[in-house]
Amino acid sequence: MRPVGLGTIAAGMKERTGDELLALPVRLHGIQLGRPIDLLLDRDARRAVGLDVFCGDEVHRFLPLPTAAVGRAEIRILSPLVLLEQRELDFYRSRTLALSRLRGAPVERNGRRLGPLRDLVVAEDGRVVAAIVDKQRIPFDDGLRFALKRRTAA
Repeated sequence: MRPVGLGTIAAGMKERTGDELLALPVRLHGIQLGRPIDLLLDRDARRAVGLDVFCGDEVHRFLPLPTAAVGRAEIRILSPLVLLEQRELDFYRSRTLALSRLRGAPVERNGRRLGPLRDLVVAEDGRVVAAIVDKQRIPFDDGLRFALKRRTAA
Protein backbone atom coordinates (compact mmCIF):
# COMPACT_ATOMS: atom_id res chain seq x y z
CA MET A 1 0.00 0.00 0.00
CA ARG A 2 1.43 3.39 -0.90
CA PRO A 3 1.64 6.29 1.56
CA VAL A 4 -1.20 8.80 1.35
CA GLY A 5 0.15 12.36 1.37
CA LEU A 6 2.65 13.84 3.75
CA GLY A 7 2.17 13.47 7.47
CA THR A 8 -0.34 10.64 7.19
CA ILE A 9 -0.31 6.94 7.82
CA ALA A 10 -1.19 4.74 4.86
CA ALA A 11 -4.90 4.14 4.30
CA GLY A 12 -6.26 1.46 6.58
CA MET A 13 -3.50 2.07 9.13
CA LYS A 14 -5.04 4.69 11.36
CA GLU A 15 -2.79 4.10 14.37
CA ARG A 16 0.73 2.93 15.15
CA THR A 17 2.51 2.11 18.38
CA GLY A 18 5.78 3.78 19.19
CA ASP A 19 7.53 0.44 18.65
CA GLU A 20 5.98 0.13 15.18
CA LEU A 21 7.11 3.63 14.19
CA LEU A 22 10.63 3.06 15.50
CA ALA A 23 10.93 -0.18 13.49
CA LEU A 24 10.45 1.57 10.14
CA PRO A 25 13.39 2.82 8.04
CA VAL A 26 13.43 6.44 6.87
CA ARG A 27 13.73 6.47 3.07
CA LEU A 28 14.11 9.02 0.30
CA HIS A 29 13.12 7.65 -3.14
CA GLY A 30 13.58 4.11 -1.81
CA ILE A 31 17.07 4.78 -0.40
CA GLN A 32 17.40 4.23 3.32
CA LEU A 33 18.80 7.33 5.03
CA GLY A 34 18.44 6.19 8.63
CA ARG A 35 16.37 4.60 11.37
CA PRO A 36 14.29 6.33 14.02
CA ILE A 37 15.57 5.69 17.53
CA ASP A 38 13.15 7.78 19.57
CA LEU A 39 9.72 9.35 19.30
CA LEU A 40 9.47 12.92 20.60
CA LEU A 41 6.18 14.12 22.11
CA ASP A 42 4.92 17.52 23.18
CA ARG A 43 5.29 18.30 26.89
CA ASP A 44 1.80 17.04 27.71
CA ALA A 45 2.52 13.77 25.82
CA ARG A 46 -0.64 14.39 23.80
CA ARG A 47 0.95 14.62 20.34
CA ALA A 48 3.93 13.12 18.54
CA VAL A 49 6.10 15.95 17.25
CA GLY A 50 8.83 14.07 15.43
CA LEU A 51 11.52 11.42 15.42
CA ASP A 52 15.16 11.28 16.43
CA VAL A 53 16.67 9.57 13.38
CA PHE A 54 20.11 7.95 13.39
CA CYS A 55 21.34 8.45 9.85
CA GLY A 56 23.78 6.45 7.75
CA ASP A 57 26.53 9.02 8.33
CA GLU A 58 26.20 8.25 12.08
CA VAL A 59 24.62 11.62 12.85
CA HIS A 60 21.35 12.08 14.75
CA ARG A 61 18.80 14.29 13.00
CA PHE A 62 15.27 15.48 13.78
CA LEU A 63 12.43 14.48 11.45
CA PRO A 64 9.24 16.49 12.03
CA LEU A 65 6.37 14.03 11.59
CA PRO A 66 4.23 16.35 9.42
CA THR A 67 6.97 16.27 6.76
CA ALA A 68 6.87 12.48 6.39
CA ALA A 69 4.52 9.85 5.00
CA VAL A 70 4.29 6.78 7.21
CA GLY A 71 3.57 3.65 5.18
CA ARG A 72 3.48 -0.06 5.89
CA ALA A 73 7.20 -0.62 5.38
CA GLU A 74 8.82 2.81 5.57
CA ILE A 75 8.72 6.41 6.62
CA ARG A 76 9.04 8.26 3.34
CA ILE A 77 10.43 11.76 2.94
CA LEU A 78 10.52 13.80 -0.25
CA SER A 79 13.70 15.76 0.50
CA PRO A 80 16.75 15.24 2.69
CA LEU A 81 16.27 18.84 3.84
CA VAL A 82 13.42 17.77 6.14
CA LEU A 83 15.98 15.91 8.28
CA LEU A 84 17.09 18.73 10.56
CA GLU A 85 20.63 18.87 11.92
CA GLN A 86 21.84 18.10 15.45
CA ARG A 87 21.33 21.68 16.66
CA GLU A 88 17.64 21.53 15.74
CA LEU A 89 17.33 18.05 17.26
CA ASP A 90 18.81 19.41 20.50
CA PHE A 91 16.27 22.27 20.39
CA TYR A 92 13.34 19.87 20.02
CA ARG A 93 14.72 17.40 22.59
CA SER A 94 14.89 20.21 25.16
CA ARG A 95 11.23 21.09 24.58
CA THR A 96 9.67 17.64 24.25
CA LEU A 97 9.37 14.32 26.05
CA ALA A 98 11.13 11.31 24.57
CA LEU A 99 9.23 8.03 24.50
CA SER A 100 12.42 6.37 25.76
CA ARG A 101 12.19 8.52 28.92
CA LEU A 102 8.49 7.75 29.39
CA ARG A 103 8.83 3.97 29.07
CA GLY A 104 8.64 2.34 32.46
CA ALA A 105 7.16 5.46 34.10
CA PRO A 106 4.11 4.81 36.24
CA VAL A 107 0.84 5.54 34.45
CA GLU A 108 -1.91 7.04 36.57
CA ARG A 109 -5.57 7.73 35.86
CA ASN A 110 -7.19 10.24 38.20
CA GLY A 111 -4.49 9.55 40.82
CA ARG A 112 -4.78 5.73 40.65
CA ARG A 113 -1.69 3.83 39.52
CA LEU A 114 -2.28 1.51 36.57
CA GLY A 115 1.26 0.20 36.05
CA PRO A 116 4.39 1.07 34.07
CA LEU A 117 4.16 2.47 30.54
CA ARG A 118 5.22 0.01 27.87
CA ASP A 119 4.32 1.97 24.74
CA LEU A 120 2.05 4.63 23.25
CA VAL A 121 -0.43 4.48 20.38
CA VAL A 122 -0.31 7.39 17.94
CA ALA A 123 -3.08 8.30 15.47
CA GLU A 124 -2.36 9.32 11.88
CA ASP A 125 -2.58 13.01 12.81
CA GLY A 126 0.05 12.59 15.55
CA ARG A 127 -2.33 12.54 18.52
CA VAL A 128 -1.51 10.10 21.29
CA VAL A 129 -4.70 8.04 21.58
CA ALA A 130 -3.70 5.37 24.09
CA ALA A 131 -1.06 4.12 26.49
CA ILE A 132 -0.01 0.48 26.61
CA VAL A 133 0.33 -0.65 30.23
CA ASP A 134 1.43 -4.25 30.53
CA LYS A 135 -0.57 -5.65 27.59
CA GLN A 136 -3.60 -3.45 28.15
CA ARG A 137 -4.53 -0.51 25.93
CA ILE A 138 -5.65 2.46 28.04
CA PRO A 139 -7.41 5.26 26.11
CA PHE A 140 -5.71 8.62 26.55
CA ASP A 141 -7.84 11.27 28.23
CA ASP A 142 -7.43 14.24 30.57
CA GLY A 143 -7.21 11.95 33.61
CA LEU A 144 -4.24 9.94 32.30
CA ARG A 145 -0.80 11.01 33.55
CA PHE A 146 2.77 9.74 33.51
CA ALA A 147 4.61 10.02 36.83
CA LEU A 148 8.03 11.00 35.55
CA LYS A 149 11.02 10.99 37.85
CA ARG A 150 12.39 14.45 38.37
CA ARG A 151 15.86 15.09 37.04
CA THR A 152 18.39 16.14 39.62
CA ALA A 153 21.22 18.57 39.13
CA ALA A 154 24.33 16.44 39.37
